[in-house]
Amino acid sequence: MTGRPDRRSGRARRPAGHVALNRALSKLGILSRSRAAAAIRDGRVRVDGRIETNPGRSVVPERARISVDDVPETAAPWRTILLHKPRGVVTTASDPQKRPTVFDVVAREGDDVRGLVAAGRLDLATTGLLLLTTDTQLANRLTDPASAIPRVYAVTVRGRVTPGDAARLEQGIGRGASRMTASRVTIRKASGRETHLIVELHEGKNREIRRLFDAIGHDVTRLKRVAFGGLELGDLAPGQWRELSRDDVLRAFGDAGFPADR
Repeated sequence: MTGRPDRRSGRARRPAGHVALNRALSKLGILSRSRAAAAIRDGRVRVDGRIETNPGRSVVPERARISVDDVPETAAPWRTILLHKPRGVVTTASDPQKRPTVFDVVAREGDDVRGLVAAGRLDLATTGLLLLTTDTQLANRLTDPASAIPRVYAVTVRGRVTPGDAARLEQGIGRGASRMTASRVTIRKASGRETHLIVELHEGKNREIRRLFDAIGHDVTRLKRVAFGGLELGDLAPGQWRELSRDDVLRAFGDAGFPADR
């Protein structure tokens, strides 16, 4: 099965839940992606009992039997946590610039972060609700634009945003693949100095809110995700997190969390 073509890259899209083998090893917390690729090319990795030398081999991490140097590697137990991502922390497993990561935040309390991946990203300056999970298929479904899961942000921008500006954001800005649209924009408080808003998105493109407000001439000074699907950040302090059960995920995301056939 080759998947559907990716219009942006011209390459075939992988079926849902499938990732490249070197990425699977990284997601399982076994090796970094580059070291995994080297180990695979050296013939040190087996998939379902057979040596695999192609780092791009498509696998489902939760289902494939993977071993490195003939030592079986198993996926981490199912776990999903809701983290209040602090400002100045990157959403990545490691950072070349040695900045703290969201996984460093969780590991500070001695917590096991093996196998955890982020369901989407928040940029360095953005705070708020971020999900980390060992379920890569869940992460893929929640970030798939087709799932159209609402994301709600508290936003502060420089200058006064008018109701006309808000309507323009809801109508959409740009064309084609670069078009951006806010599902709902609510002005909470506005002055000549700054405006406080609640903005809801359903797709979550890279830096979308910052780009939306930049397009109408306003710099974002504070950005905090306060809700994702049926989950809310609540009074969780920056750097704190709470465990979610499968029932929590099912209630929050419905079939996008756990499809009926799973």
